[in-house]
Amino acid sequence: MDIKRIIPFLAMPLLLLAVEFGALLIALPVQAAGLVAFQDPGSIANPFIFIAILLVFTAFLLILIKFDLRKVIALVIGISIFLTFGYIFAAFVPMLTSDPVISPIAIIVLAVIATLLLYKYPEWYVIDVLGVLIGAGVASIFGVSLEILPVLILLILLAVYDAISVYKTRHMITLAEGVIDLKTPILFVVPKRRDYSFIREGIGNLGAGGERAAFIIGMGDMIMPSILVVSANVFISGGPRLLGSLNLPALGAVIGSLAGLAVLLHFVKTGKPQAGLPPLNGGTILGFLAGWALLGFI
Repeated sequence: MDIKRIIPFLAMPLLLLAVEFGALLIALPVQAAGLVAFQDPGSIANPFIFIAILLVFTAFLLILIKFDLRKVIALVIGISIFLTFGYIFAAFVPMLTSDPVISPIAIIVLAVIATLLLYKYPEWYVIDVLGVLIGAGVASIFGVSLEILPVLILLILLAVYDAISVYKTRHMITLAEGVIDLKTPILFVVPKRRDYSFIREGIGNLGAGGERAAFIIGMGDMIMPSILVVSANVFISGGPRLLGSLNLPALGAVIGSLAGLAVLLHFVKTGKPQAGLPPLNGGTILGFLAGWALLGFI
């Protein structure tokens, strides 16, 4: 058994756990700061609004890729990342200072530094570390903004959309290749060898199959399962809590997401692009349901 080949497959579950538990830790500061994506967390319309925004944004990026407007793509994604960091730091800075002048300046400065670091030095470990922060922050914001039923609907819809966009229309592969060519830091990179450099080598052609120098997994693949983990922990009360904070449905969702990731990694070994959300979301939902059922027996 080649240990070097196993390490990347161990790194991806660790990244998923980092995003999930990071999102759980950030949830309370996010709630305290009032950072919510939807005013009515129980509305069934919320997941459909989410999907509509996703489709519009995806179509916009695909148009930019088609016309080779690389600088515009980089600018759009850069602004999106900066705003995301702004929301995340807005949850933490008030815990350190409530000064009406210092607080917003600190938020902007931290967001600028984090964004510049990603763009000026997009090495794989920088992308992964700050990617965990982005993933945890986004998952936390949506997790506290959506109750269980809207989250379940969202995860099912996204799993179906991901499968269609990867295996049928293949536009998600086109999108992924476009942002990777730009070294755009909106994914997780797990190198297969010690001397790998994302800055020098990138990933290669996703559609060609065969051996690549690193595995990649989309940030959304880590975020979506984590949304259900946070939502379950926030909106379901009662029953025992692991370490005083994690309830059984949320724990079940974590375990289910790892099982779904194991299924995904089995197919990733073929070297061909895979839709991550069907197994990830499916495993997370089944794990959540198992934890929720167990909660009813206690």
